[in-house]
Amino acid sequence: MASNGSERDRRPVVGLTTYVEPTRFGVWAVDAAVLHRSYLDCVVRAGGVPVLLPPVTDGHAELVSTVDALVLVGGADIDPARYGRPPHPATVTRPERDAFEFALLDAALAAGLPVLGVCRGMEVLNVALGGTLVQHLPEVAGHAAHQPAVATFGTTEITLAEGSRAAAILGRRTTSHCYHHQAVERLGNGLVPVGWAADGTVEAVELPAERFVLGVQWHPEQVGDDLRLFAALVEAARDPRHRQHRTTRAGRQP
Repeated sequence: MASNGSERDRRPVVGLTTYVEPTRFGVWAVDAAVLHRSYLDCVVRAGGVPVLLPPVTDGHAELVSTVDALVLVGGADIDPARYGRPPHPATVTRPERDAFEFALLDAALAAGLPVLGVCRGMEVLNVALGGTLVQHLPEVAGHAAHQPAVATFGTTEITLAEGSRAAAILGRRTTSHCYHHQAVERLGNGLVPVGWAADGTVEAVELPAERFVLGVQWHPEQVGDDLRLFAALVEAARDPRHRQHRTTRAGRQP
């Protein structure tokens, strides 16, 4: 059995969801499970080991048992049927990815895994816990500043709630890179809003009943010199209570 020091020195394994999209590389034009490299670089620089989780399996518990933390990454919209709404014309969905990520999140929460939801990932967290979404934010906010143009990130000033985990990591105010046309409407069960844009859009949520379950509507992976959220996730993954749980789930003796 490793000593406490050597166990703590081991770099946590961070699982990141991916998405299957038509992709072209070299001479091939094929469907591939892909992810922006910026996520991987942030995890590595924060002290973790990134592992890509493709949405092509039902082995959710097995995947959870092999990682120390989970990042639900950004991407396409959630099928609004999951929260009882017809699709808006601007809604673009990936049902296969939804099925994978909702089941993966269920397994992660059951295992007590630290979870960071990024943009779509925050929306997955909200809907999985019974919440709903605004499907096209410009119609509610009256502007498109959260997604100013195709492939163009907006800049949003976020105010964070005093005493929240997010504020402990980032301070009471932070500047974010955002790219979202949807947002939280009704909060999921147990979730607490802890961050807001100036127009009142909820930009961060937490699950206080868990050790580390945090969702942000912005894209922290786009600010390579600010690793605070990824570093906090990696630090939470070092918690010895989680190490014990992980080794037990994987069938090894702690």
